[in-house]
Amino acid sequence: MTYQEIQAQSRGQVGPYCKACPVCNGFGCRNTLPGPGAKGLGTGFIRNYQKWQELCVNMDTICENKPVDTTFTWFGQTSDIPVFAAPLGALPQHYGDKYDDPTYNDILVSACAAAGIAAFTGDGIHPETMEGAAKAIARCNGRGVPTIKPWSKEMIRHKLDLLREAKPFAVAMDIDGAGLPFLKNLQPAAGSKTVAELREISAMVGRPFILKGIMTVTGAKKALEAGAAGIVVSNHGGRVLDQCPATAEVLPGIVDAVGKEMTIFVDGGIRSGMDVFKALALGADAVLIGRPFVNMIYGAGPEGVKVYVEKLKEELSDTMAMCGAHSLADISRSMLFGY
Repeated sequence: MTYQEIQAQSRGQVGPYCKACPVCNGFGCRNTLPGPGAKGLGTGFIRNYQKWQELCVNMDTICENKPVDTTFTWFGQTSDIPVFAAPLGALPQHYGDKYDDPTYNDILVSACAAAGIAAFTGDGIHPETMEGAAKAIARCNGRGVPTIKPWSKEMIRHKLDLLREAKPFAVAMDIDGAGLPFLKNLQPAAGSKTVAELREISAMVGRPFILKGIMTVTGAKKALEAGAAGIVVSNHGGRVLDQCPATAEVLPGIVDAVGKEMTIFVDGGIRSGMDVFKALALGADAVLIGRPFVNMIYGAGPEGVKVYVEKLKEELSDTMAMCGAHSLADISRSMLFGY
């Protein structure tokens, strides 16, 4: 199947909230919760997508004619392209009951590994979500990044215990999940964490710890102080707070501040291989992509992941070649118009 065929097929499988739009730009689901939209007006989701489209690349084909290398090395692992599937949860609630979270994660983790990349897995209020993610990652020899919500310390310790045998190469926490409605009023308390609390959690993890949900230079420096090996520049896909800048807008400043000291991922509105190139040119080491993987899996299961990853690789390779970059290390801000 082609990407377009899978996208069209997914329209009959997701719903009623996700429309599997031809372009996943936030307009079709802008304020739908439950659904893939936002608890507010959805301006963050829309802005994330639009800002990547506003960036233009500088074409330069006066260079050596040789193959392009898109491989990316992270925490001792190698991926074919610097792309990760982003963590998602509550799939039946937001996208339809074709898949529950454990089944979706099982398909996502194995299909991403087979396609030469890796997946971040989501978390939720039901224990089987993390249990299923741990089993899926274990079956792929630890090739996956489980993402834990900012629960209480006791709950985080319990989640980490579920992950011991899976031996993931890294563990993430989506600290921006503090704004999700279902985390409110829990006992013990869940939500925002101090630097000291995150430092304690990082020690509990015992492997590279990634903090997802960083949107300011100050937040990035706090993450570094807390012992994080990496951060994800993310506003939870624009779901948790309106009137935020786009991730593309804050990324350069964060890279300049901490880029030499930690691995920097970026998430939010990235859809194509050219978008990936733009993110790398702004200084990110790799990107996360969420919603399109849902459409691919609901439309064609593992085949959908394979087709989408191949599409991203072809687009990234073509953009690199047309801009004179033969490896990821060659990509620089000078390859973006106006920089």
